[in-house]
Amino acid sequence: MNNNVLKKIEMDIVSSEFIVSNTDVTKCPAGNFPEYAFIGRSNVGKSSLINRLTHRKGLAMTSSTPGKTMLINHFLINNEWYLVDLPGYGYAKRGKKGQSQIERIINKYILEREQLSNLFLLIDSRLEPQAIDVEFTNFLGENQIPFSIVFTKSDKLKKGQRRKNIDLWVQELEKTWEELPPYFITSSVTGEGREDVLKYISEINKFINQQKKNNEKI
Repeated sequence: MNNNVLKKIEMDIVSSEFIVSNTDVTKCPAGNFPEYAFIGRSNVGKSSLINRLTHRKGLAMTSSTPGKTMLINHFLINNEWYLVDLPGYGYAKRGKKGQSQIERIINKYILEREQLSNLFLLIDSRLEPQAIDVEFTNFLGENQIPFSIVFTKSDKLKKGQRRKNIDLWVQELEKTWEELPPYFITSSVTGEGREDVLKYISEINKFINQQKKNNEKI
């Protein structure tokens, strides 16, 4: 079997199972499986991307109405790590009380969940940098949360405009970041970026497993 085939198998998702939804971080699954959480503004295409990553149409519920995800949703992947679907932020129609509740759920998970190995922050590639997203990246940086940026809906605009918007994001980040977080360009329609995201998760899992082995030897 050649290396290319091995790499493809290594990053593939062969099983995905919904485990639990809740609003309380203390009720998230026990154990030490690494968790990879997905978050973004409402209507950024989060559920569609999750379904594309897992090849499970309907695993994460999509809706024509933004702001439907109100819970922390855990999906067990390959019986070895969790994909976590977090509520979207910045949905004005929720009202101040609703936005505060969602913000509290998100913050408690991000700041208190020890199993969180990487947060994938979804950004609509069609848009220039938005203040709410920039503020969120700064919040993650200030709290030393490991995260990556995932540009979504890449199929919705021409490559030139897409590149322009991403370059604007890079310039925005360079104002406050010495080292830029990794970023991926994706489409839930064409599948662009799917293998890149899964390979990144695979690499982190390998690192975590190696650390565990090293600690066992001590």
